[in-house]
Amino acid sequence: MRNLFVGIAAFLGMTATVAMAEAQTLKMMKALDAPHYDGQRTTWSPTSDIVNMFQDTLVALDWDGKTVIPYLAKSWTVSPDGKLYTFKLRDDVQFCSGKKFTADDVIYSFKRLTDPAFKAPLAWRAGNIKELRAPDPYTVEYELAEPYADLLLNLTMFTTAIHNKESVEALGKDYGVKGADGTGPWCFESWQPRTEIVLKRHDAYKWGPSMYQNKGPVKFEKLSIKIVPEDSSRMAAMMAGQFDVTHQLPLQFIQQVKAAPNLNVQEATPNFQLMYYGYKTSRPMVADKRVREAMNIAINRADIVKGIMLGNAEPAYTFVDPKALDFAQSTKGVIKEDVERAKKLLDEAGWKMGSDGIREKDGVKLAPKVYFTQVGNFGRITEAIQGYMRKIGIDWKVQGFDSTIAFQKMSEQDYELWTVTFPYLSAGDLLNFYFDSRNMPAPNRYNWNDAKTDEDLKLGRAALNDADRAKYYALAQQLVTEEHLMMPVMNVAMYLVTNKKVKGARPHMLYQNTFYKGLDYSF
Repeated sequence: MRNLFVGIAAFLGMTATVAMAEAQTLKMMKALDAPHYDGQRTTWSPTSDIVNMFQDTLVALDWDGKTVIPYLAKSWTVSPDGKLYTFKLRDDVQFCSGKKFTADDVIYSFKRLTDPAFKAPLAWRAGNIKELRAPDPYTVEYELAEPYADLLLNLTMFTTAIHNKESVEALGKDYGVKGADGTGPWCFESWQPRTEIVLKRHDAYKWGPSMYQNKGPVKFEKLSIKIVPEDSSRMAAMMAGQFDVTHQLPLQFIQQVKAAPNLNVQEATPNFQLMYYGYKTSRPMVADKRVREAMNIAINRADIVKGIMLGNAEPAYTFVDPKALDFAQSTKGVIKEDVERAKKLLDEAGWKMGSDGIREKDGVKLAPKVYFTQVGNFGRITEAIQGYMRKIGIDWKVQGFDSTIAFQKMSEQDYELWTVTFPYLSAGDLLNFYFDSRNMPAPNRYNWNDAKTDEDLKLGRAALNDADRAKYYALAQQLVTEEHLMMPVMNVAMYLVTNKKVKGARPHMLYQNTFYKGLDYSF
């Protein structure tokens, strides 16, 4: 009998140990994987959310989506001419490797980001740097060649996270693939492409930004992020209690999930997230503004939002959300749905209707190649728009790609249109990202090379007051809108879904990162 009790006790102890180990892992799902997790080499949001977990930035973005707060930099000053930022760094920070964080790491990270040979697609977020200096180990003098009104806002982004030179050089081409060092609350442990990313707790972490109650370390030993591309599978797994959190639940399932007794659904607010199709203006088929405008005014956005998104989005008739900082009221009304005008514009552009219902000119069919990423509703939305295009004589040739190769396919430049959902912080953020000629061939995949646009953006960036910044960004918005450089379709809502056993969860809007740091999460 005694042996039986011993055996039961041992079994119960083992079961408790297994349960405890299970409880120490936070289980997450996401729809998209990335080609790598080096945030300086990409614009891809599936990279950014993971990077933000294991690496930190000089400053952080508060919950309101516009207030910049201290992080690795505990304070800063700006010179009257807007060119010199002096950052005072924390002296209690270390990387996951144990290496102490100093000003040298900041200088290395920004030199790597802005090295022309490195060709970082988002290097412009760092501004036009004249010189970086470290008067002492915990001070960085960040001198710009010209003022940059949006610098602090951009320094909250994953692109400007701080890297450890030793890690970068030791891993070489495998940096961000086999590993990467960081000062974040989580540490990079392993990655199985298209399957799972595993992060572990950074035990020394205690420098979380003021937006969190818990400054660190996180309350879980590990964070397991499974890649589950199938929409219905992610919903079923959350409803069955198999995972603790997902930040990419398909919007068509939101109402169903809200009714689930075991789940919490929170919408990220504010949230500026535009789903659009961009025109590669250097391609002859879409080089004529009249063709681009015809496409823009031929679709019924309200029906798409209602029928496919089930109302979990707002139709977009402007490039910038009207609620965003520096939105230009003058851009309202430029895009008006009008099928008959669309047909007339195509006639004027010389594209005549063929016997098969598809327009042609000089023996060429009006059949632009359209790329989309196979995730969420992109396929259904693209097919819906393809139907609208056929009504005006345009034959969209659509091609979908897995997220791990979509970025590579877009970099090949062999298409007329592409679609993604772009998360941004302000009008200046979206405009500089997409339409500055310095950003060709990516993220300016439009190949828009216009001196007036560049000048307005430059003046907006260099503005020393809010009024001037808004003025010049409004001029740039008006210009690119009237050129119909993109087809805005909808402003997409973004939700964080957690199991009700999860406490302390709150969605953030930063670059589709509703899970940002995760410092307050607990069971």
